[in-house]
Amino acid sequence: MTEAKPYDISKHLVWQAWRQVKANQGDAGVNGTSIAAFEKDLRKNLYKVWNRMLSGTYFPPPVRLVEIPKFDGKSVRKLGIPAVGDRVAQTVAKMVIEKEVEPIFHPDSYGYRPGRSALDAVGKARERCWKFDWVVDLDIKSFFDTIPWDLIEKVVAHHVELGWVRLYVKRWLRAPVERSDGALDERTRGTPQGSVVSPVLSNLFMHYCFDAWMQRTYPHLRFERYADDGAPRREEV
Repeated sequence: MTEAKPYDISKHLVWQAWRQVKANQGDAGVNGTSIAAFEKDLRKNLYKVWNRMLSGTYFPPPVRLVEIPKFDGKSVRKLGIPAVGDRVAQTVAKMVIEKEVEPIFHPDSYGYRPGRSALDAVGKARERCWKFDWVVDLDIKSFFDTIPWDLIEKVVAHHVELGWVRLYVKRWLRAPVERSDGALDERTRGTPQGSVVSPVLSNLFMHYCFDAWMQRTYPHLRFERYADDGAPRREEV
């Protein structure tokens, strides 16, 4: 007699997640397994992800550090690339979280949301430039690297009742970063750029610390936000 698993996650959801991961492509993670290599034994690999998530024994591997030079030529953007199987697992959780939080998100939030893009944000900004007298451009320094874990976990728990989502979000936040020389950097805050689940977590955080705050405190101001970039504006009085 098989032992009952503590969590209920459908195989169909894992399959949908795989289709998204394959469509997005991307580089291999720390194990060196590419999308093509993962697909060669797809049935076994997806079953492994599903079975471990079901049992509560899924632990994400470290994310591979990739440093991309910024336009200023001085600094770099640090990306954390998860392994392909981990991207599948994260996509499963992302789809569940999105279903719960998309209805509450602000209409002027455009970053990493289904059916929205940076061009939509630019289009709205261009439209409003003809109607308002001034605009403030803002960007949060090192946003993804500094988000407090306790606040992310709190808002996820507020919106998602499923225990496995809360558990794995906690583990993904704490997954170490592996450098090119194999050294591991332990993390104490932030959510890696390049991670599948990071965008929805960052949007959820920004929804409460910026969007909802703006609505409460400055309801007369209009803004567009794309992740941690925003542009509030108003008319002169």
